Amino acid sequence: MATPKGKAMVALDLSFAARDGDRAARARAVTLLLSLLLIIAVLMSLAIGAAGTSLWSTLGALLRGEEISLTDRVVLWQIRAPRTLLGMGVGASLAVSGALMQGLFRNPLADPGIVGVGAGAGLGAIAAIVLAGLLPAALADQLGYYVVPVAAFLGGWGSTLLLYRVATRAGRTSVAVMLLAGIALGALAGAVSGILVYMADDTQLRDLTFWGLGSLAGATWSKVLTGLPIMLPALIAAPFLARGLNALTLGESAAFHLGVHVQRVKNIAILSVAAATGAAVAMSGGIGFVGIVVPHLLRLASGPDHRQLLVNSALLGASLLLLADIVSRTIVAPSELPIGIVTAVLGAPVFLWILFRQRGVLDL
Repeated sequence: MATPKGKAMVALDLSFAARDGDRAARARAVTLLLSLLLIIAVLMSLAIGAAGTSLWSTLGALLRGEEISLTDRVVLWQIRAPRTLLGMGVGASLAVSGALMQGLFRNPLADPGIVGVGAGAGLGAIAAIVLAGLLPAALADQLGYYVVPVAAFLGGWGSTLLLYRVATRAGRTSVAVMLLAGIALGALAGAVSGILVYMADDTQLRDLTFWGLGSLAGATWSKVLTGLPIMLPALIAAPFLARGLNALTLGESAAFHLGVHVQRVKNIAILSVAAATGAAVAMSGGIGFVGIVVPHLLRLASGPDHRQLLVNSALLGASLLLLADIVSRTIVAPSELPIGIVTAVLGAPVFLWILFRQRGVLDL
């Protein structure tokens, strides 16, 4: 015969199971809604622009077997399609990187820039813009337009590898040392960037300002085929870290006793963030608030389980960046507003709302 204590324990287990079931069902519903949102955002991105080309009339002409004008083909295939794919990749990369960093550091305020990727990539881009004239002519001609993206990516990777070397000792990476070293490395990169900016002429200063604010305006198929092969492996690897990140919320010791290879999780997470964020910054410039706001919103909507959080972050990050890009290219058409301004204007109030909502948890 069951004792009152046993009955209470059974009831408690059932209540937890019911709560977990409700949360899982809610997470699946959020995933479905975000998938629909992404489809809508993709169609809007292909259909809306400063040019008068209509996606729907073009599709109708294709179905009727009619000839499509050269202008419509160029606008849809050479301008909007690569821009849409690049926006999806950049948005998903920034959002998933933010979720990985917040899970790894067990800190809801963590951001992809915390590992020095943003600072290193920015330094690489600034150096390429200011010092491009010092490159050998053969190398400059071969790289062409890709001088800045390549330099930004190498700068992000170099800063991450340096940070990883500083924070790793005897085969173990200290998250606390990585945080402090990342702050120091970011300050150093900012100082060197300031020196380069001081050396720049008026034309270079304009290029630096535009790159720093972020934009998808230069999207081409070559750029997409350069950036996506770097972003996609990181995005694919991220969901496989979900179990380890869930265990890390209990602390490294508890995660180790649960059978998680903590150091392996750290290594893969750091390299994934470096690849995804470095490629995103290299392709689009500086775009803020996506990596820190998206995971917050999803934790409020579907809970902290990384099995759903990482997938939903990719969907919501891609959708939000596409919608922000639509605003950036239509609000002052035919000119374009840098997308970094749009994400900051939309993201900062949302982030402040999240902080006020969570102030009891964060002791603000």
